Amino acid sequence: MPDQNLQSVLEVLYYGHSPTMAELEYMLAPNKNGSVRQMMQLADEVRSRHVGDGVVLRGIVEFSNICQSTCAYCGLNKFNTKPPRYQMTREQILEAVNDIAEAGIKTVVLQSGQNIHMDPFWLARVIEDIKHEFDMAVTLSVGERRTEEYLLWKQSGADRYLLKIETTNPGLYGLLHPGMSIENRFRCLHDLKNTGYQTGSGSIVGLKNQTCADLAKDLLFFQKENFDMLGIGPFIPHPETSLADEPCGDLELTLRMLSLTRILTKDTHLPATTAVGVAGSNDALGLALAAGANVIMLNFTPPAYQKLYEIYPGRENSESLSNRIINELENIAENLGRYISYSRADSLKYCNKNMPQKKALVDEH
Repeated sequence: MPDQNLQSVLEVLYYGHSPTMAELEYMLAPNKNGSVRQMMQLADEVRSRHVGDGVVLRGIVEFSNICQSTCAYCGLNKFNTKPPRYQMTREQILEAVNDIAEAGIKTVVLQSGQNIHMDPFWLARVIEDIKHEFDMAVTLSVGERRTEEYLLWKQSGADRYLLKIETTNPGLYGLLHPGMSIENRFRCLHDLKNTGYQTGSGSIVGLKNQTCADLAKDLLFFQKENFDMLGIGPFIPHPETSLADEPCGDLELTLRMLSLTRILTKDTHLPATTAVGVAGSNDALGLALAAGANVIMLNFTPPAYQKLYEIYPGRENSESLSNRIINELENIAENLGRYISYSRADSLKYCNKNMPQKKALVDEH
């Protein structure tokens, strides 16, 4: 039987009112049987209403694992001396992008560790080559950079940028990122939005010392900043980090967080992250889609490099990507009454911002 108190709070969120911390903590806590399903149901309806039934595919190329960051949860952090470090050549990147284009996918995500020594003009030329040779959107995810570098890449043709905040709690951020600054992370996000990128962020669920209050503050931050994309995934411990012995993030809490993000942000693009599949059961990807997700990132990094880009363990090597994984995704989408979308899927914020608010979902049941 539905929790009427929870339903009333969820409806208030749907109308766009800013929730209180107490309301968010109540919804994040595993306090009642079946409440996560109730939240997922509303999130799925909000997703269908504001984003549609397409499951958008994006292709990732992890072109370098060189990183000077200190993130305690990530296997690429500079303290992990075990993996050989690499940077793909321009020709290797374009070959991977060609594979993405041949699969019919319209967005490439160029992702790397935070390499302060990477030549920004080299990356600008790679972006220009992609825009010239392929009809696709370019998303960058290369960490905290100088304002002028963000501007250079935007002028070279980059469309989007992903920079996850991971947590908005300054104390927790400091513990997890020794020597790094949350103020600089905020600066970068604001620079990206001001430069005209479709900007993405997100958080990790289940970090050491993280509380429901921390996650609630993350949700309020996401609502306030009105991001175009948000990635929500569970913490996965890496054996070569200081958090190696910590437990995985809880899948149900991740689904609560994902559902609330969809209800609060409505038309933001939300991926079903690979970390959900690692932390959960075989149907975890389908659960994430049922909780409001509408994007799936597929890895087109050459297999030899995929093994070296281990931000967390357990990621599947995608050597037979186009033939097997896409077919599996089509089946998952069909079982949910969805379909695979090969559109560019640019930000919906611009086209939806002036649409009139629709009637509350509660009135339709």
